[in-house]
Amino acid sequence: MFVNFLFELKRAGVPVSLTEWMTLMEALSKGLASSSLSSFYYLARSVLVKSEALFDNYDQAFHNYFQEIETPDDLVKFALKWIEYKKLMESTNPDDIAMDDEYIRKLRKDLVGFNMEFEKKDEGIVSPTIKGGSGSAQSGQGGFNPQGGIRIGGSPSGGSAVKVAGERVYRGYRSDIIIGVRRFEAALRVLRQLTREDGLKDELDLDGTIDATSRNGGRLEIVWNRPRKNKLKILLVMDSGGSMDSYINLCSQLFTAVKRATHFKDLQYYYFHNCIYEKIYVKPACIDSNAILTADFLQRYNPDYRLIIVGDASMAPLELTAAGGAIDMGNENKEPGLIWIDRLARHFRHAVWINPISSKAWDERKNYRAQTISMIRTIIPMFELSLDGLNEAVKKLKSKVR
Repeated sequence: MFVNFLFELKRAGVPVSLTEWMTLMEALSKGLASSSLSSFYYLARSVLVKSEALFDNYDQAFHNYFQEIETPDDLVKFALKWIEYKKLMESTNPDDIAMDDEYIRKLRKDLVGFNMEFEKKDEGIVSPTIKGGSGSAQSGQGGFNPQGGIRIGGSPSGGSAVKVAGERVYRGYRSDIIIGVRRFEAALRVLRQLTREDGLKDELDLDGTIDATSRNGGRLEIVWNRPRKNKLKILLVMDSGGSMDSYINLCSQLFTAVKRATHFKDLQYYYFHNCIYEKIYVKPACIDSNAILTADFLQRYNPDYRLIIVGDASMAPLELTAAGGAIDMGNENKEPGLIWIDRLARHFRHAVWINPISSKAWDERKNYRAQTISMIRTIIPMFELSLDGLNEAVKKLKSKVR
């Protein structure tokens, strides 16, 4: 079942194993998709997709495979007339039985020719006795019926699976963008040079020993060094949505470079919108179902983690300075945003803010949006999202003391 969909997923770059595919088939056989394409969309994604970075690949494959699924107009016309005909033939109502023979013959002709004409209303919406638009009829376009229905004409507008996939809401966080990524990777590799500040010198430095012995006239002099262990732990926290949509491509390159980096002991991703308050989010959609308490976030990660915040730092000043200034529904923001940013800066020994807005536009005297940028810069070191800026940020993350 849906074997071609499996091939479409693989073409889109979603690595689906045979075990995962068989798990999906088992789930379908148990009715977990409820005979609904929308339910199938979410079921298949939960079983087959391993990372949110692949959600956009999945959406593309789903849209390509299922976009042509739509009930043919002729079939709908036939079905509606057939229902009417069957009701008429099975009716015991005297008025129906006495119906004009001419009407019966016409009805049969319509069934044979599939050429029934519907009475049309505004913008192509037809009589609600036959089908409806933007309402609750079981056939039509632009509406919703709790028992499900057939879309007739137009494009979907009720949040259908194909529409959801076609919107590609996860395209901003793909991890397979290649153009320009290697330049970011080159800057991130500087983190490999982090000094080994802790630990005993209990590992033989062979090159150092040979050099020291040679300088000592052949008399053995053993040199010890601290072990080269990968202890680098990174927290990448990204502003999602709103004004950041203008910088999706640039942020995607950074996200890809960090995702492909292999020299981190631990790498975790989190999201926020405009400013970090009492909640932080585990997915790009900043909604309550994806939220955890920022206080729990601080307890979960010790100060050894390097914190990298990515955002344009552009918002209304009240979002930073006032309690209740958050614009997101469900975010009560009992404390001003600046307090939470300061709390993060004090908790993590190494923290930087990466801004996709050019540093030339950070002067609040020339750019009114830079007022909040200036506020945040006084708390966390800020660098622009360019190769040079990223190199400077990496140097800051390397430093022993901020």
